Amino acid sequence: MQHIINAVDSGDTLMQRLLRVLAFFAGIVAASAAAQPVAPAQGFPSRPMRLVVPFAPGGTNDVIGRIVAEKLATRLGQPIVVDNRGGANMVLGSEIVAQAGPDGHTMLIVAAGFAVNPSLRRKLPYDSMRDFAPIGLVGGGPYLMVVHPSVPAKSVGEFIAWVKARPGRVDFASVGAGSPPHLAAELLKVMAGIDMQHVPYKGGGAVLPDLIAGRVSMFFGSISTLRPQVESGKLRAIAVTTRKRSPAMPAIPTFPESGLPEYEVNGWYGLLAPGKTPRTIVAHINRELQQVLNDRDTRARFEQRGMEPLPGSAEQFAALIRSEIPRWAKVIRAAGIRPE
Repeated sequence: MQHIINAVDSGDTLMQRLLRVLAFFAGIVAASAAAQPVAPAQGFPSRPMRLVVPFAPGGTNDVIGRIVAEKLATRLGQPIVVDNRGGANMVLGSEIVAQAGPDGHTMLIVAAGFAVNPSLRRKLPYDSMRDFAPIGLVGGGPYLMVVHPSVPAKSVGEFIAWVKARPGRVDFASVGAGSPPHLAAELLKVMAGIDMQHVPYKGGGAVLPDLIAGRVSMFFGSISTLRPQVESGKLRAIAVTTRKRSPAMPAIPTFPESGLPEYEVNGWYGLLAPGKTPRTIVAHINRELQQVLNDRDTRARFEQRGMEPLPGSAEQFAALIRSEIPRWAKVIRAAGIRPE
């Protein structure tokens, strides 16, 4: 078991990684602030801005993006138009922003799958680090593991035992091959040593009817999507994928509480700009973003969707992406997922 865990997980929680990065960059900032001050971004923004959401309207990424766009627009003094450009697991929308003018007037909100794409695509139309300037992490939260009520398991341990008694005969759904919810299930398969069959769908809206009807047995999804189905008894919640319980569903245990101490998957969202965007502009947007994320109304609206704001620096967000890319590459290799 231990060699499998080492193959797919760095052993650090998202919070541990962020705290280490915070300490590292705090020293750099303290040493260099006087020598290299960041000047205000004079005259920015000078016209309406655009936030590209690389998903269809209505999902968590879209909702979080619209909350941030609304709040940032007020602080920056310019409208921010939300432009939904869904397709290819964020690749289409990301390519648009990678090729946009680097003047700060075009931004991209990405989900955790952004760090997965380099391992899923043989050739991306952009470099995930070089062609983007991280502005800041926006928010994060767990995925929720649910099963159809016909599944007798009421805990992670019971589910693992149930699947082991039916090797290869239990189906699980995902919102698409290589999506973070898909990889959450693949990580469970590897860590628990179980054999399940993957059934990919085109989005959460397509999954729910089959899941509720019992045509597939298990699914990892967002709390905001699944909580109403759990509360109505149409689905049963098993565990959340973060190391601490979600305030949105505090009665639901975590995987570490349920016997898999190394298991952790975080759903996060963050803002990017085109790669050559001036540092002064990135810093300007980040300063305003921190105010937005520390706003009580923002926190309340995030928490309604099972998320929490995660304020921090552009450097912290860049470091998170750099750490997540190789982590998920290990999971993809362990699961035998071949790049397209």
